[in-house]
Amino acid sequence: MPLLDGPRLAPASGGAARKLVVLLHGYGAYGDDLVPLAEAFADSLPDVAFLSPHAPFPCGGAPFGREWFPLSFRDPSEFSRGADAARPLLESFLAAELESLGLGPGDLALVGFSQGAMMALHTGLRRPAAPAVIIGYSGLLPATERLDMEMVRPPPQVVLIHGEDDEVVPAPYSQIAAEALSLAGARVDSHMRPGLGHGVDAEGAAIGLASLAHAFARGR
Repeated sequence: MPLLDGPRLAPASGGAARKLVVLLHGYGAYGDDLVPLAEAFADSLPDVAFLSPHAPFPCGGAPFGREWFPLSFRDPSEFSRGADAARPLLESFLAAELESLGLGPGDLALVGFSQGAMMALHTGLRRPAAPAVIIGYSGLLPATERLDMEMVRPPPQVVLIHGEDDEVVPAPYSQIAAEALSLAGARVDSHMRPGLGHGVDAEGAAIGLASLAHAFARGR
């Protein structure tokens, strides 16, 4: 089983990390792709460490990128199968990183984009102790039909941010996710960005930062 690692940002304060944000990139990308988003968050969250691991496998659809699991976008069940297969590796990684920093499960926030959002939601919602917040950009929720049986404890907040003109993961996937999460007892904040395709705009980044700051302030 491959080990996960990737770019890291130490707390801007120069002190010990009091919280950890793990950013999960999309299909065919690298951890480096989300470093600019981490940098946009870092100055406002000076006691927070940021980590953006490379997905574990070479990407079949993008030879120079990485994938959390294979995708063809032709079979809806591949989201659930793939997320199930990748979850133990990501879960072990999160547990090890928290232990190395001396942090607890509630000190963790997960931020994912596209396939990384799938992994953030699928893994974060099934942790024995929930993260402080899960933020999903341009993603979807795998295995919605099993969520109410498999979610141990809902996180305090789930934030979904999606471009209305997303041509890769259409925006209705976020609406489906929000409905399933609400039915399972999770608090969901859903934001649709007019005119945005498959990406993160300045307003979406600002929403993510505000959500992280609120989640971490709540946990102090």
